[in-house]
Amino acid sequence: MNEARAVESFSETVLSRDGGRCVLCGASAELAHLLIDVSLWEAGAFHPANGVALCQSCHFRAESTLVSPDELREAAGLRQVLLPDHFDPNLRWDRWGNVIVSRDRRLSGEIFYREDVQRVLEDAGVLALFEMRRKYPRTMHLEWSENLQNDDRRLLTEKYFEGEEVIVTEKLDGENTTMTADSVHARSLDSGNHPSRAWVKQLHGRIRHEIPVDFQVCGENVFAIHSIEYRNLETYFYVFNIWERGTCLGWDDTVEYATALDLKMVRVLWRGLWDRKKLMALAQELDEEHCEGYVVRVTRAFDAHEFSRVVGKYVRKAHVRTSTHWMEGPVIANKLIGQP
Repeated sequence: MNEARAVESFSETVLSRDGGRCVLCGASAELAHLLIDVSLWEAGAFHPANGVALCQSCHFRAESTLVSPDELREAAGLRQVLLPDHFDPNLRWDRWGNVIVSRDRRLSGEIFYREDVQRVLEDAGVLALFEMRRKYPRTMHLEWSENLQNDDRRLLTEKYFEGEEVIVTEKLDGENTTMTADSVHARSLDSGNHPSRAWVKQLHGRIRHEIPVDFQVCGENVFAIHSIEYRNLETYFYVFNIWERGTCLGWDDTVEYATALDLKMVRVLWRGLWDRKKLMALAQELDEEHCEGYVVRVTRAFDAHEFSRVVGKYVRKAHVRTSTHWMEGPVIANKLIGQP
């Protein structure tokens, strides 16, 4: 089915299901409103569970995020919460893929900086609710990845890699950490204090004034032993990408900025044009004792909404060998080069 027909069928189905009435005010419905914008989906945007019937007035409120998708689902009696595959189902999302933390707090999503989205949010008077910190996006698993956890997802397609130059880097067994000019946090923006984070917080204190405004330096904090014990580290923080607003810098620019900040990059395993067979063979060559897996990304710069399409990971089977979570036990430091 082509897109035009899919849109027409979606509209007909949603308006019929909702009785031709706006689910919010009961007036005559004039359109089928997409709960989550079409640009955030690889496939499935025009499923009836992603739409409700609205009048023009209520549609404006929904587009402006003054009414959330959750509120619209409840008004329409929709029990199914349908989200793009790379969205965390444990979070609340607005129509433009931003995270709703509370009534007066939101986190910017992958198309937050798009001009039309900025205009809508500004007209609605809600831009002041947004924190500029961003939760690091979910990395999708490559088809041959061996170790998927409960909420992990596989790439739906590899077509966005085809013909692209890619870089393959070691996936370190640590804690995802993001630094900005005024903050440092783990994957959860509300991550508190923990002894394993003390070293990286001291590092941030030394370099924070050199991080440009609107930049995010993302890397792996490998101070504490998780499942793999490292004995010859150059540092306890390795950079894997750097963002400027909603754009992930190209690999070479990332290396340049990291070098300027005197930070180390994650180890490069391979670079070249996308080659599925090469990457599958590379997975079998990893040192099972000391390597969790690898991450592949396009070397060019890309926007946040592309992340789930042009970044993927391979995680080897049974790389976790501990029975309890690393944060629940004593902190044991990995070893730097030259340490006894």
